[in-house]
Order: sequence, then structure tokens, then C-alpha cells
Amino acid sequence: MEPFVYQAQSQRVVFGSGTIAAVCEEVNRLGCSRVLVLSTPQQEESAATVARGLGKLRVGTFAKAAMHTPNEVTERALRLVAQLKADSIVSLGGGSTTGLGKAIALRTELPQIVVPTTYAGSEATPILGETQDGRKTTMRSASVLPEVIVYDVELTMSLPIALSVTSGLNAIAHAVEARYARERNPVISLLALEGTRALASALPLIVANPRDRDARSDALYGAWACGTCLGAVGMALHHKICHVLGGTFNLPHAETHAVVLPYVLALNAPAVPELDRRMAEAFGADSALAGLLALRDETGAPRSLRSLGLDENQLREAVRPILDASPEHNPMPVTAENIEALLRAAWAGKEPG
Repeated sequence: MEPFVYQAQSQRVVFGSGTIAAVCEEVNRLGCSRVLVLSTPQQEESAATVARGLGKLRVGTFAKAAMHTPNEVTERALRLVAQLKADSIVSLGGGSTTGLGKAIALRTELPQIVVPTTYAGSEATPILGETQDGRKTTMRSASVLPEVIVYDVELTMSLPIALSVTSGLNAIAHAVEARYARERNPVISLLALEGTRALASALPLIVANPRDRDARSDALYGAWACGTCLGAVGMALHHKICHVLGGTFNLPHAETHAVVLPYVLALNAPAVPELDRRMAEAFGADSALAGLLALRDETGAPRSLRSLGLDENQLREAVRPILDASPEHNPMPVTAENIEALLRAAWAGKEPG
């Protein structure tokens, strides 16, 4: 056993079906009475349902959350927080809404209750990514970790298949990098394998039958497990690549993770053969890469950055920001040459490895 340090996070998790009804109780548990509900424009109707359930505890709704957490949106939300004298936040949605809630909490210290509707896992992390003037920066702080997560399987039953797949692969990316992060430890390594196993088995079932309640439950559990991994250990090359591509070129977050992950895994796997072997077992395959590619093919996940709207002329522009953002620790050395080669392969959708 290698030496390790494990710092547990302080966060309450309520998991099940119909648990949306517990949000009001969780607000009371926090000692709050003036709730601002957050969502994206697409989920404004669902946010209205949550707001009605809160009754007199709700003082307003802000349904303008946007991908990559633009600072200008955060500023608009903060003005509403001040105007309404809100003392807490309920964020309903995926990573965009959760990111906005975290950005508000960073600046106000208001407690957060997050109600996830995708498998992205951001709700389980003390990590915030924000975008200003086309540049996405990421920070880690206990002040942005939500106090409570309410997982309700019912809210994921209508999640479109494509978003189910890409947000699930986004979650798996957290687990893959947790296996070779510098801060890895036995608890998180086991949780990474468990989260990967749950999602790898659930996503094909969801594609076959989106109303499969057991598969939806397993996927949401896997998302929590993988998100917890990201929250406990550092990010490596994969996340840095996706943050640069998303923040600089406004590529869709989950889809970018789904496309890029196989290429980063192909780069790093030879340097960590034992860790790759254990991850392969979680996928039920001969190698982690083979398992991931099989899952991608079975679920119809996107295969290229070109299909997401990235121009080939932008690839070289991305190399320097990725190098500047890359962590010191990565299993394989990170160079301008291998980053550009990785990006070009991912842009064209060439077979990884």
C-alpha cells in the first residue's frame, strides 16, 4: 500500500425517488427562509414546480444559467440575490445551473441545495469553472461545495438519450482521472471503479429503454460516485483540455468530454498499466480504452470535435492554453507535439491509440 492522504468532504446527500419533496425540509434544516431558485431557460418549467413546492420559502427564480458559467450571467444573478435578500440557493439542473449556484456562493457564502437532473457530477465537487472574455478558469474551494444534494431519479426519467450518454461519459471522465491523480487514495480509487461500473452498465440500458427506472437509478448513483472522485482529488490533462476547448471556443461541455476522453486515455494508459487493468475490469473489457470505445459505440456518443463545431484552424490556437493549464502531474509527459496530435485525432474522429 502506497502512502496516501484522504480528506473527506462535508456534504449531505439525499438519494431516491420522489426526494424532490425533501427540498423544503432541507431548507429548514439549514435554517434558511428566503430561497432563490436557479435553472437554465430550458428548465424554467421544472424550476417553477420546485418553487411552488417551497411555498413561502421561495423569494424568486432566476432561470438564466448558461453553459461554462459566464461572469456576466453571475453578475445578473447576484443583483437579484441582493434585491431579494436571498439567504440560500436551490439549483435545479445540470452543470450550468450548479456552476451558477457555486459562483454565487463563492461571492456571498450562501448555502446551496443542488437538485441534479443530469449525470455530470459537478454537484459533488468543490470545483468551479467560470468564463470571462472567452477564457475559462477553474478553481477549487470548500466555499463552493454545495451543502446538500437531493438526487431524485424521477427527474432524470425524461432526460434525453443523447444528454444521458454525454453527461454519463463526462462523469466517467472524473473517475478515469481519479485513478491516476496525484492525490489518489484507496477510498477514491474504489469509488472510481464503482462509479465507472455503474454507468458503463446503465447507459446502454437507458439507450435501449429511456424509461428503465433501475438503469436510471444506477446511472444517477454512478454520477454521484464519479463526481465525488473529482471532488476529492485533482484534475489531470483531460479536464484541462475540455475546459480550454469549452471556454475558448464555446463547445458543449458534456459532448466535449465524451469526444476527448478516449484520446487522453489512449495517451496515458501505457504509463499506468496496473491502474488501466483495474479500470478495464470495471468496463468488463480487456483494456480501459477498449471498454470505453465499446461503450461509446453502443450508446452512439459523439466521436469528433469537428461534429461539435470546432474549426480545424482553431486546433493550433488551443495548444498553448492547454499547455499553460495542464497540471504538473500527468502519467505521460505533456508536450506541444502530443497535444496537437491528440487534438487533430479527436477533431477528425480517428480511432484512438
